[in-house]
Amino acid sequence: MDLMKEDVERPNELIEVTSLDHKQVIKNDKGGLTLGGMLTNSETANHPEVRTQYPLLSMAMLSAATAQIRNMATNGGNLLQRTRCPYFFEVSMPCNKREPGTGCGALKGMNALHAIFGWNDKCIAVHPSDMAVALAAIGGTVEVKKADGSSRMIEITDFHRLPGDNPEKDTNLIPGELITAIHLPKPDFSEHYYYLKIRERASYAFAILSVAAGLQINNGLIIKAGLAMGGVAHKPWKLTNAENYLSGKTPDQANFQAAAKLAMKDAKPLEDNKYKVEMGEKAIIRALTQAYQRKA
Repeated sequence: MDLMKEDVERPNELIEVTSLDHKQVIKNDKGGLTLGGMLTNSETANHPEVRTQYPLLSMAMLSAATAQIRNMATNGGNLLQRTRCPYFFEVSMPCNKREPGTGCGALKGMNALHAIFGWNDKCIAVHPSDMAVALAAIGGTVEVKKADGSSRMIEITDFHRLPGDNPEKDTNLIPGELITAIHLPKPDFSEHYYYLKIRERASYAFAILSVAAGLQINNGLIIKAGLAMGGVAHKPWKLTNAENYLSGKTPDQANFQAAAKLAMKDAKPLEDNKYKVEMGEKAIIRALTQAYQRKA
């Protein structure tokens, strides 16, 4: 509806889906939880089992937008929200995501809030979801139903796309598919977690940069780490190299700093967003430190 109001999208038809089911939170067969695609963000974030077993997800979701929006927004809708790039919303400017082949106005324009990973000359926009960043750190899976009634599973890290040659395509959904559920694995980060969201104001603002950090610690060693960033790429940016580095290490500042440097080493900043490299490194260290120090 927002995009229609701004004349960014002009659909011929709208399909009402809010009356559909898929509004439950249930245990799944992998020892985790299954979140209904039509469940609201508020219902999800405040659900007792989500708050206690997946506090990283709850924390991220409660940082998004405002309470009024979270009361209406669904889990499926959250994953499908589009970029907040001003060149995408300003119909007088070129935008390959809005009109393929017209060019990217942000590439040589004001790009302080744009991507430092995964971009190309077709598009440098970032994905705005906080929920998706936490899911990338946790390792969620999206279940979608096809038009013929069959279902398929998509790993959250494969759900959103990098721009490639088709920046107008935000996800790997095919026409006719509907998100019905999000499956969470067994909880690994219910004790040590933190979602750091850096933004221009305390509410109703999208992340300039965010970090979702989860640590599983046993006998003084990191057994498993979950790390992802938002506000830096066309999709939630999974920090796999940093996660692998931290595995088996002690949770101290030296290792957090080394992991942060490793995570940011392949960043390709633009003219106006070079600050995101240093900010990102410091944000990762801070998120890991807070995750280590904080317990549910």
